[in-house]
Amino acid sequence: MIAGYVQNGCADEALTLFHKMRLTEASPDCVTMETVLQACAHLGALQHGKCIHGYIIQRGYDSDDFVGNSLIAMYAKCGIQEVAWQLFNKMSEKSLVSWNAIIAGYAQNGQVKEALTLFQGIHWTNVIPDSVTMVSLLQACAHSADQKQGQCIHGYVIRCGFESSPFVGTAIIDMYAQYGSIGFACQSFNQLSKKDAVSWNAMITGYSQNGYANEALTLFREMLHANIMPDTVTMASVLRACAHLAALQEGQCIHDYIIASGLISDVIVVTSLIDMYAKCGNLYSAQQLFEKMTKRNVISWNAMISGYAQNGHASEALTLFHQMQSAEMTPDSFTMVSVLQACACLGALKYGKSVHKFIIENGFDSDIFVETALVDMYCKCGNVEAGRHLFDDMCNRNLVSWNVMIAGYAQNGYANDALTVFHQMQSADIMPDVFTAVSVLQACSHLGDLQQGKWIHEYIVQSKFDSDVSVRTALIDMYCKCGSIETARYIFDTMLEKNVYSWNVMISGYGLHGDGKNAIEIFLQMQWMGTMPNEITFICILSACSHAGLVEEGWQYFDCMKRDFGIEHKIQHYACMVDLLGRAGQLIEAYTFIENMPLEPDISVWGAFLGACRIHHNIELGKAVAERIFHLEPENAGYYVLLSNIYATSGKWDDVVNIRAVMREKDLKKTPGYSLIELNKRVYTFLTGGITPSI
Repeated sequence: MIAGYVQNGCADEALTLFHKMRLTEASPDCVTMETVLQACAHLGALQHGKCIHGYIIQRGYDSDDFVGNSLIAMYAKCGIQEVAWQLFNKMSEKSLVSWNAIIAGYAQNGQVKEALTLFQGIHWTNVIPDSVTMVSLLQACAHSADQKQGQCIHGYVIRCGFESSPFVGTAIIDMYAQYGSIGFACQSFNQLSKKDAVSWNAMITGYSQNGYANEALTLFREMLHANIMPDTVTMASVLRACAHLAALQEGQCIHDYIIASGLISDVIVVTSLIDMYAKCGNLYSAQQLFEKMTKRNVISWNAMISGYAQNGHASEALTLFHQMQSAEMTPDSFTMVSVLQACACLGALKYGKSVHKFIIENGFDSDIFVETALVDMYCKCGNVEAGRHLFDDMCNRNLVSWNVMIAGYAQNGYANDALTVFHQMQSADIMPDVFTAVSVLQACSHLGDLQQGKWIHEYIVQSKFDSDVSVRTALIDMYCKCGSIETARYIFDTMLEKNVYSWNVMISGYGLHGDGKNAIEIFLQMQWMGTMPNEITFICILSACSHAGLVEEGWQYFDCMKRDFGIEHKIQHYACMVDLLGRAGQLIEAYTFIENMPLEPDISVWGAFLGACRIHHNIELGKAVAERIFHLEPENAGYYVLLSNIYATSGKWDDVVNIRAVMREKDLKKTPGYSLIELNKRVYTFLTGGITPSI
C-alpha cells in the first residue's frame, strides 16, 4: 500500500501510512525503507528523512545496498549533497545504482563539474554506465552554459548506442532546448524512433521556453493527431505559448480541451490558464478561475497578482497581495517583483518603501530580480537618488538592471546621467539590447544633442538593432526633437514595419515643428495603411493642429474620434482643444468649451487656457482662471509666474509685486528655464540668469 501511494505521487499519504504502520505490530523491512525514503525525496522532506535514517540505523538496515542507495538519493534530492557523498564513500561495494544515485544528486543540484568528474571515475571500476547514467549527465550539462561539453556527452551517447532510448533521447532534447539550440533539439526529436508523451512535452516545452510559440502550438496539434494523450506538462507549455502570442481564441479552445480531458482540477493547469488569460488581457476570466480554485499555491497567487499589475490594475494587485498574506501563503521573490511593479505603476512611493522593508525582513533583498524591481520602483516614483543608491549596492548586475537604471534617469529628465550610466555599462562589458537603445535615444531627445544622437544611431546600426520597430520609432522621435525632421521622415519612410507608436511619433514630430499639413498627411496615410489610431494619435494630431493654427481641422478630428473610431474623449483631448482655440485667439469659445465639458476640468485644461490669456493679454480672464488653478495646485510656482507675466505685459506692476509677494510668503520658487545650443559639436546649456555651463 505504501509503495502504491509513492508510485502514484501521493508521498504525504505514504508517510502517514508508514507512521501508522509503526504503531502496529507490523515490522517494516528494507523494501519499506526504500519506499518511504523515496517519498521523503519526492517531498524534499529532509527532517522526515533524517528521522527515518535514524530508524534505519537502529534496525541495522543501513548495511543493505538498496537502502543505502535510497538514502543517497534522498539526501541528494533534499539538497544535502555532502551527506550523500559521505554515505557513498562509506559503501564497501558500489553498484551501478549507487553511482547513478550520486551522479544524479550532483546533476540535480547544478554541480556539473562534480557530476562529470564522478562519471570519469566510474570508468576506473568494473561498473558499466547505463541509460540512467546518461540521463543524469545530460541533465548536468543542461545546467551548464558550455554547449561543447553537452555535445561531447551526446557523442558518447551515440558511440555507446544509448540514443535509441526514449529517456536518453528526451534528455538530449531538453539539454539542447536549455542551451537555446532549438535546431539541434528538433533534430534529436525527429530522430527518435519511438516518441512518448515525455518526448513530445520536452520538444513543445523547448519551443515555448525559447520563444517559438507558433511552433509549440503546431507540434501540440501533431501530438494530438499522433493519438498521444497530453498531460499537465503539455497543457502548461501550450498555454505559455498562447500567452506569448496573446492568442486568446487559441487559448480558449485549449481551455475547452482541458475541461473535456478532465485536467481542469490540476492546480498547475489552472494556474497556467490564469496566466494565459491575464497576458491576453482577459482579466475577468483569469479572476473567475482564480476564485473557483479550491487549492492555491504561491504560483497561483503570483499569476493573478502579476496579471493585475501587468494590465494596469495596480490597486487590485496590492489588495490581492494583502489577501495572500491573510491566507497565510508565504510570498516568494516573484511575488515581490509583481508587487513592486504595482507600486511603480501607482507612483506609490510610501507603500513601496513599506514593501522594501518587508523584502529586507524576509531576506528577498539579495535576489537580483527583486533588487532590479526595487530600483525600477524608486525611479518610477520619482526618487531616482534612492534607485541609484540601490543600483550601486548591487553585488551582481545583469542587463535588465543596467537598463532599468538608464531608463530611470532618462524618464526623469536626467539625460546626462543616463548617458553616463550607458558608458559605464559598456565599460563593464555588458552588451546592450533594444531596450537600452530606446532609453539612450530618449536621453538624447531630452538633451536635443544631435551629435550624440547620431553617434548612438551608428552604434545601433553596428549592433544590428536598427531593424527593431521600437528602436526605429525612438530614432524618429530623437531626430524630430533634435531638429532633423528630414532624417526622421527618411527613417519613417524606410521602415518595413510600422506600429501605431511609429505613426504617432511622426505625427507628433511634424506638430512639434509647426508643420500641420504634413502631420495631417501622415494621419491620413496611417488610415490608408490599415493602422487604427488610438487615443494618443488624436492627442498628437490635435496638438499639431494647435501649433499650426488649424482650428477647423482640429474640430473635425475632435468630432470624429468617437463617431468614426469609437475612442472616448479624455481630459488630454479637451486640453488640446482649449490650447487650439486659445492659441487662435478664440478665448470666449475656449472658455465656453470648458464650461460645457462633460468631465471636470483639471490643471492641464486651465493651464492651457491661462497660457492663451498670456499670449493675447487678456487680464480679466487670466485672473479668473488663475484663481481656479491656485485652488487646484497651490504649490505650483509656474502658474504664479505666468499670471505675473500677464500683468507685466499689460503694465500692471502693482499686481506683479503682489504676486511676487505671495510667492515669497509661500516660499515658492520656479524651476529655472534653460535653452540648449549645439556649437562645434558641443551642446551648451543656457540657464535663466546667464549661467552657461557646458555639457
